[in-house]
Amino acid sequence: MSEKRFQEGLERRKRVLGEAHVARAMDQAPEFTRDFQDFMTEYVWGGVWSAGGITSLRERSLIVTSILCALGKGHEMRLHMRGALRNGVTPEELKSVIYHILGYCGAPAALECFRAYAEAKAAFDAEQAAK
Repeated sequence: MSEKRFQEGLERRKRVLGEAHVARAMDQAPEFTRDFQDFMTEYVWGGVWSAGGITSLRERSLIVTSILCALGKGHEMRLHMRGALRNGVTPEELKSVIYHILGYCGAPAALECFRAYAEAKAAFDAEQAAK
């Protein structure tokens, strides 16, 4: 394991998903999935989230949110929509993503995205109010 890539991934993961979420994911991971958390932190957050020509977390959040919406991965969709808001993506931009989901994946997928957005926005607003 590259300690440098792991630490960079951990910092990026905390910035996007929030320190509390990452602490729970890492600290409460059962022994069976502990290595999975470490792998995701190092290779996804420390590698994929810094690879290529896209430099802004905002743009990366839009991409990841779009992928999760298209796949219908509700839990991760809510988590990354909240992260997208943290990274400066506007509600209007997320709405545009959902309209693309409507056009390419269908109404049921878009409706699930709107439900996920409502939960993510409420959590984001509560987080901001607590600051």
